[in-house]
Amino acid sequence: MQIVELRRAGHCANVSLLTGMHRLRRKVFKDRLDWSVAATGDLETDYLDTQDATYLVVADRGCVLGCVRLLPTTGPNMLADTFSELLDDAAAPRSNLVAESSRFCVDTELTTTAKGGLRRATFMLFAAMLEWADARGLTSIATVTDLRMERILRRAGWSLQRLGKPRRIGSTVAVAGLLPVENCALEAIRRNGDLAVPVLPIDVPLPMAA
Repeated sequence: MQIVELRRAGHCANVSLLTGMHRLRRKVFKDRLDWSVAATGDLETDYLDTQDATYLVVADRGCVLGCVRLLPTTGPNMLADTFSELLDDAAAPRSNLVAESSRFCVDTELTTTAKGGLRRATFMLFAAMLEWADARGLTSIATVTDLRMERILRRAGWSLQRLGKPRRIGSTVAVAGLLPVENCALEAIRRNGDLAVPVLPIDVPLPMAA
């Protein structure tokens, strides 16, 4: 397995991985979790899949096993524009030092388990998120997640700093929070997931869109 960083601006070179990512998102969020997400055929996309989006994908021989979307908080994002009620009347993060993660998912049918019962692909994505954010000088990653994923993050070694109380949204109890970009979190995830360093290919980082 390897981590591949994708941007829509260069999608022509990675169209098969992008398609596989949207297919996995349909499988997880629409078919398995029954979230109220839009699907076209066997693909799930939404209004945030734009040129500003960066995707980290776990791939194995062309098959997408996991993915996460990263967006600048200075533009449209899920916490500010869709789930602001989770902030308890506080303002959503809007900073060049904070990105947002969304659409995190792993194919549990095709991935192996690492330590603590978590999938190896899950550890790889967490580590890649931290490496990606650190390379850009970010201080934290904002996210909206459910209580189950909050527990998974904690078990992996990355604690969510809540921005509001959990609330039921549809079939899910959701919570908003910040994931700090810290070396101690990355070291814990690498140790708990038995990962080589680094998981994200070293490259010159592109800045987040303003």
